[in-house]
Amino acid sequence: MLEAASTLFFITKTMDKKTIQEIKGKLEKERADVADRLKEFATEDPKLKGDWDTRFPKHNGGIGSESLEDAADEVETYATNLPIEYNLETRLKDIDLALGKIKNGTFGKCEKCGKSIEEKRLEIYTAARLCLKCQK
Repeated sequence: MLEAASTLFFITKTMDKKTIQEIKGKLEKERADVADRLKEFATEDPKLKGDWDTRFPKHNGGIGSESLEDAADEVETYATNLPIEYNLETRLKDIDLALGKIKNGTFGKCEKCGKSIEEKRLEIYTAARLCLKCQK
């Protein structure tokens, strides 16, 4: 119980409630935007929380070189989307982690050294997990 109280003190001492609510709003909006972007080319895996799978193209077949070119283009698009999916998934996980930290009162605390993350840093990258010193 003492740890929770000191954590709450930490978050209220470093940032006011209005700032935290603004950051929470930004995170929730960004989460929705990232999820929407993922839905354009990937499907959320129902068996593994937080995992998305890029949809593999289903080529209808066809005859001739034009059909082969279409199939090759679809596979190329799939290969291009794989690293985008990974980056967006990672961003979504970071956002969820930051929202969880807001909920439990540890938002804004560096995961490495335990000191406060600079407020300017959090304004720019709301899901920051490390302070500038530890990030380097």
